Amino acid sequence: MDETLAFSAPQPSAAGGAVPASGLHGLAFSKGHGTGNDFVLVADPEDAHQISPEQVAALCDRHLGIGGDGLIRAVPSRFLPEGRQLLETDSSAEWFMDYRNGDGSLSEMCGNGVRVFVHFLIEQGLVTLNPGESLTIGTRGGIKKIVRTSDGYAVDMGPWEFIFPQDATSKAMDSLVSADGLEVARPALSVSMGNPHTVVALAELSELASTQLFKAPVVDPKPVNGTNVEFVVPAEPLVHDGMGNITMRVHERGVGETQSCGTGACAAAVAIRHWAGEGAPDTWRVKVPGGVVGVRFFPGASGREHVELSGPAVIVATGSLS
Repeated sequence: MDETLAFSAPQPSAAGGAVPASGLHGLAFSKGHGTGNDFVLVADPEDAHQISPEQVAALCDRHLGIGGDGLIRAVPSRFLPEGRQLLETDSSAEWFMDYRNGDGSLSEMCGNGVRVFVHFLIEQGLVTLNPGESLTIGTRGGIKKIVRTSDGYAVDMGPWEFIFPQDATSKAMDSLVSADGLEVARPALSVSMGNPHTVVALAELSELASTQLFKAPVVDPKPVNGTNVEFVVPAEPLVHDGMGNITMRVHERGVGETQSCGTGACAAAVAIRHWAGEGAPDTWRVKVPGGVVGVRFFPGASGREHVELSGPAVIVATGSLS
């Protein structure tokens, strides 16, 4: 069971990135995480709360606010242009995951956030979802279908694709990545999971530990909308009992290093499987600082390969802004 704590966030002063009081006084919120990737969550069934990028950044501030890698607003799809467009494709996508990064910038979606979002909808009594049942939601990365499992949630993340497909297929790399703690730039593959990722393989866990992610790695060439960067160490042996195993750290756009990144775990599995070549498995175990998530590849209805992300979701606190 989730541990739910009563929490009342203090209203910071007007200095130093404070949360503006206008429109937020008394705002009910929850705090949740998926393998350590944490979020401030707001239920907004009437589209009554227009939270500005500055307010998002202040709420997500770990010293002056509630703290989180991002903010998720649960709003009916019909209230947003992106949501209405998705409803034309699938009328069952009643709820929309309105997600912003911790700096207030918009993001297409978040794999860990999707699981926490659905768990939040259940906790708030906005949907009913029993184990084995599925729910369709809207995101800026498209429609997502989530199945409740016995120990968490499994999300069909949709199809993956290489951002620079010609280089990825002909050279098995498409960019170079530099980061503090790495002596030389490393080759990488850029993968879209509805949002952009650039994956770097490292040889040793010690090298992964010494890579410094206080500032954004330099990616050349950088995808047009920026990119999240994953540093990944394949296990030795890579495959155990038919499952691939990797360890990952990530620097996320607009956030910095996070304890986990669901779409990043999927992208990392895509890249390592591509580098491993023929015979690489379709199921993967991805260890991140905040825990472990599962990744599975399967044929989609359209003929394109889809990726499923599975893992836990936890609500740790609820409260209101004073």
